[in-house]
Amino acid sequence: MDDINQKHPAPASKDEPAAIPVEKTFPAMKQPRRRKRANGEERSLSCDLCGKTFTQRCNLKSHQLVHTKFKAFNCDLCGMSFTHSSNLKRHQLIHTGVKPFSCDQCGKTFTQIFHFKSHQLIHTGVKPFSCDQCGKTFTRIGGLKTHQLIHTGVKPFRCDQCGKTFTQSSNLKTHQLIHTGVKPFRCDQCGKSFQDRDHLERHQGVHSEVKPFTCDQCGKAFTEIGNLKVHQLIHSGDKPLTCDQCGKAFAYVGNLKRHQLIHSGDKPFSCEQCGKSFTHIAALKSHQLIHSGTKQFVCGDCGKAYIEIERLKAHQLIHSGDKPFSCEQCGKSFTQKAHLKTHQLIHSGAKQFVCGQCGKAFTHMTGLKSHQLTHSGVKSFKCGQCGKAFTHMTGLKSHQLTHSGVTSFKCGHCGKSFIHKTNLLRHQKTHKVSSCEKSGRPMGHY
Repeated sequence: MDDINQKHPAPASKDEPAAIPVEKTFPAMKQPRRRKRANGEERSLSCDLCGKTFTQRCNLKSHQLVHTKFKAFNCDLCGMSFTHSSNLKRHQLIHTGVKPFSCDQCGKTFTQIFHFKSHQLIHTGVKPFSCDQCGKTFTRIGGLKTHQLIHTGVKPFRCDQCGKTFTQSSNLKTHQLIHTGVKPFRCDQCGKSFQDRDHLERHQGVHSEVKPFTCDQCGKAFTEIGNLKVHQLIHSGDKPLTCDQCGKAFAYVGNLKRHQLIHSGDKPFSCEQCGKSFTHIAALKSHQLIHSGTKQFVCGDCGKAYIEIERLKAHQLIHSGDKPFSCEQCGKSFTQKAHLKTHQLIHSGAKQFVCGQCGKAFTHMTGLKSHQLTHSGVKSFKCGQCGKAFTHMTGLKSHQLTHSGVTSFKCGHCGKSFIHKTNLLRHQKTHKVSSCEKSGRPMGHY
């Protein structure tokens, strides 16, 4: 049609009837129905258990299955159950190992495209969703909503075994695996198992040499940006969270919660072999390796083996000579920040750990525990040659030198040598030498 507003043309002849214009109509396309309130705003449907809101009733009903714990869809490989078939299908990709979506910046792969897109925001640094209470920003609105529950204090999901509560159902499910002991996610390189996929993926970074996230202050590289941010707090020293019982400050809420268990005295995880109890299951697992004797992390420089990779990394700084943490008062430097803090207590003179039997005070809990062994009479360290027992390993090592006959400390006045430095100092008093001559130097490694 050239022009719909044009008048209809006259008939060609008198016999030909004039054409009657007909207005053609089309059926309207069916639009999705959205019920609105009187003011035109979309209706908000709220879950009466957790307060989460939805615009459609079907989404609300689907969500409410989370609270009923009805899970009709089971994985035939690991037994994990789900409320919806779509969640089961996504889960099954974990067992197949298929990850078709790969990040072109760091090489990380994903089973789902939305996980891939969410990951890419890490590299761009874009975080459009901001918390109006603390200012923390997030890449996704779901992350913001999850975070905001921290400020409300609402934790509707409760563990029926230990009573611990959580803000999200997924966190409760992860926690419940602690009680069941199920670890369906296994590393194909070292065989270590994990309770959830996120922990497995973080662990796999240990085997990978790709570390795209580097600290601009010290050059240390990390596999994930989250680990880099945790590390950067070491340099900034920012600790906004404080314990209300002792005043100790922390950078992260997780560290604060772990610390607060010290004051509560709650230690629900016990070792079956020696009965020692712990506040966290990770600490129990680390302790259990002592009984098994497994030391899978070996230093490539000296061959010394460790139970945990963190201890190996701390040890390797000895070979590198790197001591990035220095005391502002005396200039002494340390390989780890924890060692610096321990040292700084010497300058402060604070001794908050007191022995209940004799009143002797110590700057650290480890010093108090070591001292308390003298009252208990327990001597766990026994000499294999003469059978003499000691309360501490250092005492045993010092004693074993008497069997070896090694005399490492030599008197600069008469040339007499001794096994222990204390014996040398006692001997030097007989010569009545000056204080500078009293500082004997070992001829070899003690």
